[in-house]
Amino acid sequence: MERHGISLKGVFPPIPTPFDAAGDVVHAALAENLDRWNRYRMSGYVVLGSNGEAVFLTDEEKTRVWETARQAIGSDRLMIAGTGCESTRHTIALSRRAVDAGADAVLVVTPHYYGGQMTPDALVAHFHAVAEGSPVPTLIYNMPRFTHIDLDAPTVSRIACHPNVVGIKDSGGNIGKLAQIVDATGDDFHVLAGSASFFLPALVVGAVGGVMALANIAPQALIDLHRLSERGEWDKAAGLQRRLVASNSAVTSQFGIPGLKAALDLMDYYGGPVRPPLRPLTGAQVESLKQVLVRDGVLPLSVSTDSRAVGSRLGGR
Repeated sequence: MERHGISLKGVFPPIPTPFDAAGDVVHAALAENLDRWNRYRMSGYVVLGSNGEAVFLTDEEKTRVWETARQAIGSDRLMIAGTGCESTRHTIALSRRAVDAGADAVLVVTPHYYGGQMTPDALVAHFHAVAEGSPVPTLIYNMPRFTHIDLDAPTVSRIACHPNVVGIKDSGGNIGKLAQIVDATGDDFHVLAGSASFFLPALVVGAVGGVMALANIAPQALIDLHRLSERGEWDKAAGLQRRLVASNSAVTSQFGIPGLKAALDLMDYYGGPVRPPLRPLTGAQVESLKQVLVRDGVLPLSVSTDSRAVGSRLGGR
């Protein structure tokens, strides 16, 4: 089997979508954030994944976000568009819109609403149909915390038999399963860690990179971690991995997308509000987040941002 060639090696932030107080996308802020992220040697970006609040956007809004992002990203980095929908037909149609907007690849989350019917055979058929209908390479997105579906290694291996399925972003954190996938799929199928919490262990068993929320606020640290692993400097890599665990937890499982956006505001990026029904952080929560980020070296000790002001700006109490 000759797989569609694309390199997914390196660090990919799943970028948030900036909104204003009225809930509209702020395209200028998206472009400005990307301009700053482009100063780091990241391999590309996931646009409209889970951290992009993709489930809250219309197809028309998604198309405009991809168009803005593509222009700001430039041609030297990949744009991976999150296009997964509940139906196969909708996913294919949205993937084609993403390609027209400039996507280099599409990231497709497992359909999950009819969870009991999402058998291995159904999921294999879904991903193969999407891969067949997509003009660009397709990546599997396994996100069991949100979808309550966790693809096992044999099912991933079956999906990977299609030449246009080139990799997987796995956010489950099961390192043994990642090792099984790497072993079963070969060098031309790319495994990406879906969280900075297990980036180094994933690299050790054969992952080539990661799509990690923390890369939005600590890009250089994750780039350094990837490079240390490539050079076999395991002690330094392990120390860096340990230092990032608390900050990663703060902007994922603890405070989630509202926390990630608050962290961006603390770092003078544009984070801005979340879309309802998500709720912003309170001022006290922003202060707690700030303390973690300062302690871990993600946020400079000298930062003078008033956490209460950030909470107020985001709509918190």
